[in-house]
Amino acid sequence: MPRKKKEEMLCLPVIALRGLMVFPHMVLHFDVGRPKSVAALEEAMMGDQRVLLLAQKDGDVEDPTLEDMCSVGTMAQIKQVLNLPGDSIRVLVEGEKRARIHTLLQEEPCWRADVMLMQEVLPETPEMEGLVRFAREMFAQYAAGSARISQETLRSVRDVERGDQLADLIASNVLTKVEDRQAVLDEIDVVSRLETLCRILMRETELLSIEKQVQSRLKKQIDRNQKDYYLREQIKAIQEELGDKEATDVEELRERLRATPVNDEAREKAEKELERISRMAPGTPEIGVSRTWVEWILDLPWGKYTTDNLDLKRARRVLNEEHYAMEKVKERVIEYLAVRRMKERADGEGAMKGPILCFVGPPGVGKTSIVRAIAKAVGRKFVQMSLGGVRDEAEIRGHRRTYVGAIPGRIIAGMKQAGTMNPLFLFDEIDKMSSDFRGDPASAMLEVLDGEQNFAFRDHYMELPFDLSRVMFITTANTVDTIPAPLLDRMEIIEVPSYTEEEKLHIAKKHLLGKAVKEHGLADKSVKITDSVMKQLIEGYTREAGVRQLSRVIARVVRKSAVDMLDNEKDSVQVTAQKLKEYLGAVRYLREMPEKKSQIGLVNGLAYTTVGGETLAVECTVMPGSGQLKLTGQLGDVMKESAQAAMSFVRAHADEYGIEGEFYKQKDIHIHVPEGAVPKDGPSAGVTMVSALVSALSLRPARQDVAMTGEITLRGRVLPIGGVKEKLLAAYRAGIKTIIMPRENEKDLEDVPAHVLKGFDIHFAENAGDVLKIVLDEKMA
Repeated sequence: MPRKKKEEMLCLPVIALRGLMVFPHMVLHFDVGRPKSVAALEEAMMGDQRVLLLAQKDGDVEDPTLEDMCSVGTMAQIKQVLNLPGDSIRVLVEGEKRARIHTLLQEEPCWRADVMLMQEVLPETPEMEGLVRFAREMFAQYAAGSARISQETLRSVRDVERGDQLADLIASNVLTKVEDRQAVLDEIDVVSRLETLCRILMRETELLSIEKQVQSRLKKQIDRNQKDYYLREQIKAIQEELGDKEATDVEELRERLRATPVNDEAREKAEKELERISRMAPGTPEIGVSRTWVEWILDLPWGKYTTDNLDLKRARRVLNEEHYAMEKVKERVIEYLAVRRMKERADGEGAMKGPILCFVGPPGVGKTSIVRAIAKAVGRKFVQMSLGGVRDEAEIRGHRRTYVGAIPGRIIAGMKQAGTMNPLFLFDEIDKMSSDFRGDPASAMLEVLDGEQNFAFRDHYMELPFDLSRVMFITTANTVDTIPAPLLDRMEIIEVPSYTEEEKLHIAKKHLLGKAVKEHGLADKSVKITDSVMKQLIEGYTREAGVRQLSRVIARVVRKSAVDMLDNEKDSVQVTAQKLKEYLGAVRYLREMPEKKSQIGLVNGLAYTTVGGETLAVECTVMPGSGQLKLTGQLGDVMKESAQAAMSFVRAHADEYGIEGEFYKQKDIHIHVPEGAVPKDGPSAGVTMVSALVSALSLRPARQDVAMTGEITLRGRVLPIGGVKEKLLAAYRAGIKTIIMPRENEKDLEDVPAHVLKGFDIHFAENAGDVLKIVLDEKMA
């Protein structure tokens, strides 16, 4: 039984309400399901059936504390209790008075508290009467704009005279937010309560007005869209009836444009162009031009990317399966994949600009084919564009749309072909581009191969920014000499050297022989070639930096073997040295081996050619004459200047090397480099010419087991040269054991195979004196 502790204080059970609020004089029902609420209801029913109803601040809290409850609630009389299926109880209550918790007495099994009833004073003043009228007016305005107020509520408000009951009635039936209802319930003073209610009603009325404006605007827009749609459908039906297919195409293009994630500029221009097409008369030639342009936009791979395969082990396996050696190229690809993987691990995306690489090396070493292998290893689409002989800028950037038959450039066409925004794009033979009155394609490539600019590449035909920054660009070249410096500066140069004899042997055994056998329809391993015979084939029938000629020669051997097998009814052929000669004829290339005895005026040099390294004999002879210097052997300008520099050095140091001081007046000197049909150039034969001149003029024999390379200056300094690996391999093949090279080239020995270096006695020279001490013997008697 509730007991009255003192005036206006009762001890009552407490029920927490979620998303619901009860005002005094208000009758409503709600469901009770939480254990504490059920226990409080049972305790109230055992007493005088009164309970305190408090609203929760957050309806999502399942087990609220006192801090989670609103401070002011309503003491209510329980009128009816109905048990529902599913352990829920429906309760009908009538609110009586505002109340607040004074002291919480217990929390289990239900809340029970000393509750203070709040006395309300209703002043009878003109202000009170004015507030009641204003509240009725605000309610009338709100009801006029809202369709949610029932007729019953309107009648109830009209019949209520008391200000306190009016405020509670309007708040309970009109206000939808729990916060607004609680604000009215919290006000004990009736004047403040009516003012709070009027403020809320004014706000809600303004929101209703804004809501109506928004609804009206949206309705007009929807009506206009429906009208446009209806008219378009009518036009489409009429055009289909007339057989006009162009209008249907425009709608299809619009649908494609809506579904394609193009950038904002492309979308705006394409929509404008489609609007132009829709207004053109059927049969207008301009329609075809405009439609083709829009189709090009839609055919580009906007937003489509392939996922890179970042498995380093798989990438190494793929690269090694298809190509032997080429370690620098493989390392660079593995580095790129490793960085992508680390970046993906760091930020979750791994997106980064594609590298711009240039593979430089002689023909036939596999530059183009390894790019295909890289695309396979990384998992990207492959696009190839050959730049050999390209001299028109429009090949790169496209033609402007003002020209009849204009089309995009090869870059945009390649992106369309790839179907993704991040393919591997190969520019083959970039050193073979030329220029004329139609423009310079090399200059057009500057934007494409610049990582700071190509995120917004603009083709002349498209005139839209297109992102090329995620493309992996790789170019190939035989030499960097013909590539313009600004273009060269944008690329990372990776040199692809010529193959050694040992590398060619490995490639022939592992790749070329099996490939040729398969291509010619023979059984696997039906043509057998031993290592010694394969070496004879490589050295005697090919002379190249790569393996193209070697591949052709092996194919010829396989064809001859096929004939042999059919004629003699054999299943396989063992190619011996004798059979090799029968199949291919006499040996085509003979390597001149150096002389065994020291010779006057004959010195071995080392040269780097497009087919690899070669030994280069330099002959010098001295004759009575008038001091002329004659140079033969199809020498280039740089090599001729090296000979003149060598001559000047010898003249300046004649006494030091035991040479007659007036030789340049009384003697004619002839320097010849054999194999005159082969052009020769470069400064690296400078020390060789000095040695030959000193040997011939001082009559001191030059050792023939020594080969040298290095540029000479007028003061006798030996300057560094290039092609060290290829030159040492040439000496290795020729059987020369002693090498003289510039001191500054010592670092380049890292690239030379270890088994080759072991067979050399290498001397590093800083001046001509260092060279002459090694190469020249004592003067002959």
